Amino acid sequence: MPRSIIPSILLVDGYNIIGAWPCLKKTRDGAGLEAARGELVEAITNYSAFQGYETQIVFDAQYQNAASNRETITDFLTVHYTDFGQTADTYIEKSCASLRHQIAQCLISRVIVATSDRAQQLMVQGYGAEWLSAHQLCGEVETTVCRMRHKYQTRKQSKSRFLANAIDAKARERLAQLRMGL
Repeated sequence: MPRSIIPSILLVDGYNIIGAWPCLKKTRDGAGLEAARGELVEAITNYSAFQGYETQIVFDAQYQNAASNRETITDFLTVHYTDFGQTADTYIEKSCASLRHQIAQCLISRVIVATSDRAQQLMVQGYGAEWLSAHQLCGEVETTVCRMRHKYQTRKQSKSRFLANAIDAKARERLAQLRMGL
């Protein structure tokens, strides 16, 4: 899907979403946090590409003594691990503060923050960002997956072995005209 001229940016509070989506909680509890992060990244990768969002998934590193890290997953998606002592909330709020000037200058069309943290919701809305709850994001991701399947679903295979039976009627008619020299 082609990118719009003025992109939309989606900021995802990674651990907040993992804790709110039942399927990701189940993965986290059964296979571990790394597996849950992987599932979230995979789901958001497809969603972001289909929607045309420039997306950043942000994970806390506040309890790990490590420097911040950024992984580029696709042209549409990057994963950010915050600095030691920094929360994802703080990172997202700072991002919203810096992006509000780009919104005002029409360099980006909108900023959307996905989290179910009520305090963060109010903070980012104060910077002009839109808010999407974890539940709403889950619904949108599921809807997008269904739309993608429908859009890219291969046509039903014809029971006949002839190629002409696999194309639509209008194309079949045009081919017949070409054969007759019309």
